[in-house]
Amino acid sequence: MSKLSLAYIFQQQQLLVDENFQLPQVEQLASDLNIGTGDQVIARDLLENESIPEGLQLVPIRQLLQVWNVRQFEQASRAIQLLEWRRNHKFCSHCGSATEVHASEYAMVCPACVYHQYPRVNPCVITVITRGEDEILLAKNAKNARQMYGLIAGFVEVGETLEDAVRRETEEEVGLKVNNIQYLASQPWPFPSNLMIAFKAEYASGELQLQEEEISDAAFFKFDALPEIPFKGSIAHSMIMHVIHGTQVADDTQAWL
Repeated sequence: MSKLSLAYIFQQQQLLVDENFQLPQVEQLASDLNIGTGDQVIARDLLENESIPEGLQLVPIRQLLQVWNVRQFEQASRAIQLLEWRRNHKFCSHCGSATEVHASEYAMVCPACVYHQYPRVNPCVITVITRGEDEILLAKNAKNARQMYGLIAGFVEVGETLEDAVRRETEEEVGLKVNNIQYLASQPWPFPSNLMIAFKAEYASGELQLQEEEISDAAFFKFDALPEIPFKGSIAHSMIMHVIHGTQVADDTQAWL
């Protein structure tokens, strides 16, 4: 009998788990992506025409943020991002030839020109901005139909420091200048392949001027009068709790606060 592998089996942004949100164990296939470093841990895609095994269910990975600890979520994030990378690099970006999976590295290799394509992550800054002792800036994403308010966030541009990205995104999206920028934490965010880098900053000057294609509303809220905010498990929720209650933004052994 062959040894079973712990399996991250995805269908788009959903993961196959049992009723207790635990991963299945399966026989490894040749097409599986090995993501373990000792124990057998694999990742694979569940095709649209494949049936869901009895006793298992597809659960959105965002939902698992609220029931898994940091290490579990980060492993799942690694798995889904590697699958996404392999799926998107079946052909060489230099010469167009079909690529092959490297035998021992995470690399898609072109047999024609020997170009190697490695996994990439997109760095994003996310910033919690305070004013005075008891106010926090929250903004509503114009592309999200929900009423939830979140934090200012955006991708880091080429040639830009993380602190520069914080300043630029804040000024672009809400027209404000900030100072006292401090790093807090980071979190893999597999939607599809981002690394969220958390900062806190203080309001320095300016009046709210919204970038309407990105932000539909923004305001400074009192700590005791917050609107709907991001769900527990997201780094945004953890950052908000940090400035209000002084809790840690991340803990390696606990769920995101």
